[in-house]
Amino acid sequence: MKYLSLFSGIGGFELGIGDMGECVGYSEIDEHARRIYEKHFPKHKWLGNVSKIKTNKIEKFDLLVGGFPCQAFSIAGKRKGFQDTRGTLFFEIQRILMDCRPRYFLLENVKG
Repeated sequence: MKYLSLFSGIGGFELGIGDMGECVGYSEIDEHARRIYEKHFPKHKWLGNVSKIKTNKIEKFDLLVGGFPCQAFSIAGKRKGFQDTRGTLFFEIQRILMDCRPRYFLLENVKG
């Protein structure tokens, strides 16, 4: 199964997927997290900032995984939801899902 990883962090989804899937690309803008990710998954292709990904450039995939930013939704934050620009990053997932139409998607976030 081929998958796309968004808001990849240090690769938690990738650890869970293990050898069951092939990553067609990932997106993570935090430089520190990306360094750790690349140490563990050096063959995975970095696609850059999720908001700048051109969906026609992504290899076809079956599964989208992602843990989009939680600060806008968390009870530990101000809970501005989609009024917070970090919250609107969810719509980048929606854009990619609508354009690419993978068979499955798996997202995670905090209880808010």
